Amino acid sequence: MYDPLVDQVPPSNETKPDSFWAADKQAYQYPPLTGQQKTDVVIIGGGYTGLSCALNLAQEFGVECAVIEANQPGWGCSGRNGGFVLPGTGRLSVKQMRERWGKSVSQAIYREYLDSIDSVESLISDGIDCERSAGGYLKLAHKASLVDGLHRQAAELGDEYGDSIVPLSASDISNKYLSGTPSFGGIYYPNAVGVNPWMLCQGLAKKAQEAGVKIYGNSAISECNRSNQKHLLSTSEGSITANTLIVATNAYAQRNLHSGLKDRMFPVLSSIIVTEPLSEAELLTVGMAEGLMVMDTRPLKYYYRILPDKRLLFGGRGAIKGKHANQIKYQNALKEGLLSTFPNLANVKISSFWSGWVSVSLDDYPRIYHDTSAQTLYSGGYCGAGLAFSIQAGKRLAQLYCAPEQLPDLPYWKSPLKIFPLASARRPALQAFYAWEALKRKVGM
Repeated sequence: MYDPLVDQVPPSNETKPDSFWAADKQAYQYPPLTGQQKTDVVIIGGGYTGLSCALNLAQEFGVECAVIEANQPGWGCSGRNGGFVLPGTGRLSVKQMRERWGKSVSQAIYREYLDSIDSVESLISDGIDCERSAGGYLKLAHKASLVDGLHRQAAELGDEYGDSIVPLSASDISNKYLSGTPSFGGIYYPNAVGVNPWMLCQGLAKKAQEAGVKIYGNSAISECNRSNQKHLLSTSEGSITANTLIVATNAYAQRNLHSGLKDRMFPVLSSIIVTEPLSEAELLTVGMAEGLMVMDTRPLKYYYRILPDKRLLFGGRGAIKGKHANQIKYQNALKEGLLSTFPNLANVKISSFWSGWVSVSLDDYPRIYHDTSAQTLYSGGYCGAGLAFSIQAGKRLAQLYCAPEQLPDLPYWKSPLKIFPLASARRPALQAFYAWEALKRKVGM
């Protein structure tokens, strides 16, 4: 599997990701970049952020722009994630944001989270078919000691942050939401929805193209240079010159392609398995409300949902390095997690297994940044919580470039992503962290 910390250039011969979402579906193939092209704004990355940015630049501001994708739209994490449309991004809690920036700023950030869900819903309402399922999101406490804190969080989000979160006891969960696995309690987000993430990305690409955006597929960038106040991007078959560069590759960014992003994000693998369709008896064993999405509170959490065709999707941590991503032991580890959650599914068969890179920022907080001195913008560092927010981030990138006065007063666009110190130690440190969390899980901590 492509590894952004190792491979100089991603592959450029693939038509779609190797995930369940795209397996039996066809999509329009965008042509490669050939010859010498010019545009006002060039965007690297045909995922949610890049396509959303392009759509807003063209539709709202009339800017000429082009999207360059190494393979085809949705090949990266936009076609590999679990399809959870949730409020939030990064890894900071509301309490941590309030301590860092104050209550009013934390409230404004949370409004941005709610707006990001509205942005996704608006796209779907505007005609994107992405197998939307409305079942809400359940956050389970993995320890009894965490339940009171979650319930206080639900009350605070309702009273002071404009969300409608429902506190749940263990019996509430068992009776109404999830009876197939024990729980201590949790909280429920009714406005969260599930989607086929790859189909959502295909619909976004189509809308961008209809708005006048040029999209080039199967065009990995081999060189990215700037001289005479112009950006020049080169591929194996062509090149494109632009006044402004926007990098929207997030975790898939080539480490050495753009100096302004080098070692400012840490790509980490998340993996997912999908079962064969469950029988009626197996569905009763799982006991999950229709459309519900579930995640626990562990640092290395599991997340799962029943898909519209009755398959169970189950995700969690993956390998450390890209070259190990498809090893069977990581599929087996996820199945062990599935069976520890639902022991009565011992005979279930796995139909799909895949991985995708998520981008971790040093301070657990993403950025949407404009380096005006170099006419370069980027967005990234969503920390694995980026489906809804990455679409919102594309909209904010367009505003940051064309109309920064329209932006709410938030920390996202006020500083660049921080550089990881001792960047070469990131993966050894991650391996140690995984070993520690595995030991904690084994001894029941």
